[in-house]
Amino acid sequence: MILHEQLKQDCFVIGRLPLSVLLLMNDSQYPWFILAPQRAGVGEIHQLSDADQQQLMRESSQLAACIETAFKADKINIAALGNVVPQLHIHHIVRYVTDPAWPAPVWGKFKATPYDEGQAADIIARLRRELPLE
Repeated sequence: MILHEQLKQDCFVIGRLPLSVLLLMNDSQYPWFILAPQRAGVGEIHQLSDADQQQLMRESSQLAACIETAFKADKINIAALGNVVPQLHIHHIVRYVTDPAWPAPVWGKFKATPYDEGQAADIIARLRRELPLE
C-alpha cells in the first residue's frame, strides 16, 4: 500500500476501493474521510491517467453519497489540498450547521480531538458495511 507517513499517523485505514485506500481522519469533531489513490508519485488529479481520473470520480461520488446518508450531513466538503502531504488524497468531510467550525473550513480551526477506540471502530464498521471495500 502506498501511503504517506503523515496519513498513516493521522488516520485509520478503513479498506480499499479499486483505485484508492479509504481512510478515517482521527478527529472526532467531524466525520472526515480521505481517499488516497494508489499511484506512486502522483500529487495532482491531472497526473492520473484518464481512466484513473474517472475511477477516482466514481469512488469520490460513491463515498460522498454514502456518508451524506449515513451521517445525515447538512453538507459534504470535498477537497484536494496537498499543501502538507504531497501524495494525492481527497478529503470528504461531513459538515453540520452545528459543527465547531461551521461555516468556515475545518483546516487549522481547532486542534484535532482523537476518537476513542470504540468510536473509530464503529465508524469503520459502518463504512465497511456500506461500501464495497476490499
